[in-house]
Amino acid sequence: MHPAAPDDRTGLIDAFDHSVQSIIDLGYSCRDEDFELQTECPGWTVKDQIAHVVGAEKSFAGLPRPQVEVPDYPHVHSDFARFVEVDVEARRGLSGRDVVAELAEFHPLRVAELRESDTDIDTVIGGFFGPETTFGEHLHRRIVDAWVHEQDLRAALDRPGNLDSASAAVFTADILDALPRIASRVAGIGAGHAVVLDVSGPVVARGGVRIVTGEDGRPYGEALFSGNDRPDGEEQLDVTSIHLTTDALTRRAAGRRPVDEIHFTVTGDDDIARRLLEALVVVSH
Repeated sequence: MHPAAPDDRTGLIDAFDHSVQSIIDLGYSCRDEDFELQTECPGWTVKDQIAHVVGAEKSFAGLPRPQVEVPDYPHVHSDFARFVEVDVEARRGLSGRDVVAELAEFHPLRVAELRESDTDIDTVIGGFFGPETTFGEHLHRRIVDAWVHEQDLRAALDRPGNLDSASAAVFTADILDALPRIASRVAGIGAGHAVVLDVSGPVVARGGVRIVTGEDGRPYGEALFSGNDRPDGEEQLDVTSIHLTTDALTRRAAGRRPVDEIHFTVTGDDDIARRLLEALVVVSH
């Protein structure tokens, strides 16, 4: 994959900072009416997207969350969605410019705090994602969340960009890492098949999975191109390759666009390719 995803403390903080600062810049460029544009994240406007990022940043910093009742909106379909909606609902009475200003004021302070902290990426900090969450894992999730919402804003405002950023590489790497599980357990692709994602860029990547039968008789996925591939000729595989851009891959993996609304080409089995793409959603909101 090129560019490679950062995996060190400084690189991860830099990626997080860059995505959130991009959201601030996009917010400052909005006209008043732009804040009410609907985005590809169901139920959320441009202003709602920024409100979510503000709330998530403050929660990441350990600040108390607002106490508000969330109505039964059509897009609030789970306890987690209701939990996430709290930060947005708490700011629905504010103007878009006020929400951007809140993020612009808080974010530099938060990033300075992260940079000055001596917390290592392997330090267990707990948090929303369980008591065993490390600082690095939590920061990684914030990078993906911020970048996905940045891309939501860019799509709504028709201002594409940052598809070659470090955060884009982090999310692309997550998708490739999830490929063995998704192909074998979610898409239900049977043993004897291999599927390859060939990503043409701006983040250029290639990842694949071989489906084999485990000792328990269930199919499971083995990553291709991992350095641990089986010797050539050990088994015959039907290989299906899916060719698509970074934008198409990440919008699909974020659950923002259905398969019929992304452009891709297939070499191999069209049905297997569609089954994988239908299953290829790796973020929850």
